[in-house]
Amino acid sequence: MKAAGGQRIEAAVAIGTDPALTYAATAPLPRDIDEMVFAGFLRHKSVELVKCRTVDLEVPAHAEIILEGYVDTEEKRWEGPFGDHTGYYSLADDYPVFHITCITHRKDPIYFATVVGKPPMEDCYLAKASERIFLPLLQQMMPEIVDLHMPFEGVFHNCVIVSIKKSYPMQARKVMHALWGMGQMMNVKMIIVVDAHVDVQDMREVSWRVFNNIDAKQDLEMVTGPLDVLDHSSPMPKWGTKLGIDATRKWPEEGHAREWPDEIEMSEDIKRLVDAKWSSLGLV
Repeated sequence: MKAAGGQRIEAAVAIGTDPALTYAATAPLPRDIDEMVFAGFLRHKSVELVKCRTVDLEVPAHAEIILEGYVDTEEKRWEGPFGDHTGYYSLADDYPVFHITCITHRKDPIYFATVVGKPPMEDCYLAKASERIFLPLLQQMMPEIVDLHMPFEGVFHNCVIVSIKKSYPMQARKVMHALWGMGQMMNVKMIIVVDAHVDVQDMREVSWRVFNNIDAKQDLEMVTGPLDVLDHSSPMPKWGTKLGIDATRKWPEEGHAREWPDEIEMSEDIKRLVDAKWSSLGLV
C-alpha cells in the first residue's frame, strides 16, 4: 500500500515463527505471490493466523513474540551504523520509525535472531536455499540455464555464476541481461557465464575458466543499473556499474578468428593403464 504524506501505516512484526515462514519472508517471490501462501506450500500445511489486538492485521498464531504498531510515512530518525551480512557496517541514515502499541508473546518466549558478519555466517544458508529453490523457475524462463551458483563471498547480490547450453552467438550476454531484468536479480553486481559442462559450484574450476577464457576487451559487458542499498562501493547510493563476464568458449561468429584449443583430458584407456601400475611401482 502506498500512503500519502504523513499517513500512518499499521504494521506488525512476528518474531520466532515456523522456519518455513521465516525463510518465506526472505525469499525473492514474484510480486503477486503471498509469503504466507508460499510458506504453506513449503511446509505442506497452511499457516494459522490470528487477529492483532491494536491493529487491523493478522499474524502467525504460533509466533514467539508479536510487536504491533504503526509507521508514520513522514517521520524518520538517524539510525546506524549496523553490522550487516556484507561483512561491513552499513552506513547510518534516516529510517522510518516503528511506534509500538502492543506486545504479545507466548509463555517464556524465545527471541529468534541470526548472527551476521563476514561470510559465511548463519544468514548465508537462507540465501543458499533461495538459489536452489528458485533455480527451476529461472530454468522455466531461460531453458539454456544448467546451474546457478551465488557464492558466499559475493554476499549473494554481488555475484552470480551461471552455466548455459550455448547454441547461438552472444547467448551469454542475453542471459546476463535477462537475469538483470528479473526481480531482485536487478541488484546483482557481477554475472559470470560459463559453458554447460563447467561445475559452477566449484570455485577453483570457475576461476580457471575465467582467468583463461576471456579477452578483456571483447568479453566484458559493463552496464549501469540498480544496486543493493547496502553496496558501499558505488559512487552513488542504490545504483552503479555492473559487470558481465563471458567465460564461455568463443565461436568464429562471435569474432574469435583463432582456433579454440581443446582441453587436456586423459583417455579412459590411459587412466586404466596408470591405475594398474600403481602397485607395481610401489606407489600404493
